[in-house]
Amino acid sequence: MSVQKEKFIAQMSEGYAFKGPSIILGGAMLEGECIPNTLVKIPLRTLNRHGLIAGATGSGKTKTLQILAEQLSRAGVPSLLMDIKGDLCGIAVAGAGNAKIEERHQRIGIPFTAGGSQVEFLSLSGEKGARLRATVTEFGPVLFSKILGLNDTQASIVSVVFKYCDDNQMPLLDLNDFKQTLQFITNEGKVEIERIYGTISSTSVGTIMRKIIELEQQDASRFFGERSFDVDDLCRLSPDGRGVVSIIRLTDIQGRPKLFSTFMLQILAEIYSSFPEEGDLDKPKLAIFIDEAHLVFEEASEALLDQIEVIVKLIRSKGVGLFFITQNPADIPDDVLGQLGLKIQHALRAFTAKDRKAIKLAAQNYPLSDFYDVAQSVTELGIGEALVTALNEKGIPTPLAHTLLRAPESRMDVLSPQEIDSIVQRSALVRKYNEVLDLRSAHDILAEKMAAAREEDFQEELQEQQEQARSVSRRKEKSTFEKIISNPTTRQIGRTVARELTRGLLGVLGISGSSRRSTTTRRRKR
Repeated sequence: MSVQKEKFIAQMSEGYAFKGPSIILGGAMLEGECIPNTLVKIPLRTLNRHGLIAGATGSGKTKTLQILAEQLSRAGVPSLLMDIKGDLCGIAVAGAGNAKIEERHQRIGIPFTAGGSQVEFLSLSGEKGARLRATVTEFGPVLFSKILGLNDTQASIVSVVFKYCDDNQMPLLDLNDFKQTLQFITNEGKVEIERIYGTISSTSVGTIMRKIIELEQQDASRFFGERSFDVDDLCRLSPDGRGVVSIIRLTDIQGRPKLFSTFMLQILAEIYSSFPEEGDLDKPKLAIFIDEAHLVFEEASEALLDQIEVIVKLIRSKGVGLFFITQNPADIPDDVLGQLGLKIQHALRAFTAKDRKAIKLAAQNYPLSDFYDVAQSVTELGIGEALVTALNEKGIPTPLAHTLLRAPESRMDVLSPQEIDSIVQRSALVRKYNEVLDLRSAHDILAEKMAAAREEDFQEELQEQQEQARSVSRRKEKSTFEKIISNPTTRQIGRTVARELTRGLLGVLGISGSSRRSTTTRRRKR
């Protein structure tokens, strides 16, 4: 045995020897040969420090994800998998061994045992499985504003909407509730809102409404509502103590990255807010694998990226490990990439100058090695091979190892529709979350208030019209009387009647008109 090989064996044996429980990924390779007794393992204790699985299309990333999930399940760690391509559901049933698999495991030095995991199918859309939903209220004003990409002024209006609904006990369950509230505060409720919370800009409200419509166009209305998913249901164990593998079937939302990133951020925020502080456990409480991770980041605003980075940094204290699967480490923001303790790099292909530059940058994410030229090695990796480095129990990176990965124990293919139907029919979560609930929410309460306001306005308008009609009627009556009085004949008759009345009154008093004239005549003669 050469000195180089002895040095390699010593380094690998020391670097991957752990006191606590671990899972085996495969065997270390040197110069194309899998070296006996150099198993590449990952301590369960450090899997809450997150990880990365990167590599070109067809290099074996999905199978590596499958290996990790099923080995974690065997160790009693539940996991959540994003199945965007539809090729992860085979983890539910045992695989079939063959000569190539047996030969691979013989080279690694571990036996192959076929086996499946207990699987729960979940869905954000029309796929079969338990429906995943969350209410707008659960997002909160800050996260909801960041998802919509709002500025500070617009975000303050969102805060007013949440505050108004909280103060008036109006649940914001879905996007219709939020839109109805926006319409209310700029119309029927404008006076009330401005009196309590200040002036609301109609221009900003219009911008928020358009952002919501944009979200709805990616079918996000399916995600908002009741019954809200309880993240504790992701942490279940099977009767034999294995972790349940929850698979979200996302094959029909590849063209809707906004919905995907919205869901991911919400579920991470919900886990962070609801899970208790755990510190460093002997094994993770939950592992989350985010396939096609670039979909989470490429459509995210700066504010949204900041939120994701904060959650990634803090969620490990809840006993949760996040694993991003993507083609190139450059797809992950640097601040997130720096938090990933486990790195599994499959082959990258250098077809262009841009590719070669990307490979050099990718190589810088891995520890220096006395045995590998990382930039060169990453272009020469075969299918089912990867460069691996993890964190040991003290948090120190393990030596970089060119690893021949073990084969998945479960089926490396999709399930038939009948097999999926069988799993769905047995699911307690499907019965729990696919029940349609029509709960009283802000939309219903505000619709009643708006209807009452319209009825009140109608009654006031009707009363005003009736009062105007009576006023017009009185004016018309007065005008007719005036016309009669102003008529010459009427005036003549009136004077005659008045004269006769006067004469009658004088007669009663004993005074006649002739005597009055006689008296006047006598006075003149004198």
